[in-house]
Amino acid sequence: MRKDIKVPEVKNVTLAVTREVNKLNETEWNVHLINRNDHDIENTLVASTGYGELNGEHQKTSTLRHFLETVPAKGTALIEPINSEIFHLNNEFWVSYYIEGKIYDKKFIFLPDTIKEENLIYIKELKMKGVLHS
Repeated sequence: MRKDIKVPEVKNVTLAVTREVNKLNETEWNVHLINRNDHDIENTLVASTGYGELNGEHQKTSTLRHFLETVPAKGTALIEPINSEIFHLNNEFWVSYYIEGKIYDKKFIFLPDTIKEENLIYIKELKMKGVLHS
């Protein structure tokens, strides 16, 4: 990368994994994007994958891709459900979006075993408990 080109810094955009109880009284986990900016973000692409090891054996999930047309200012968007059976992996979400024609992107990684009950906090934008990416 050329040193004279400044890459825009991602600010006020983060991810959260929430624990919810569905209509069948079963626990579900979902990944949400949170836009804390005073402006919309447009044409958001999210690529998610899990990778790591279990008992010395390499594991990798399929890569899923999602498109969100507009995430409103001070708004949130559901990205995807996530299976608790892969919480022992690195769960990576590569987020790219546009603001006023400029592209921004950032890789968010939930490290192994960080998505768990004892790490749940109240997330005001979602009005529920979850694990907020730091």
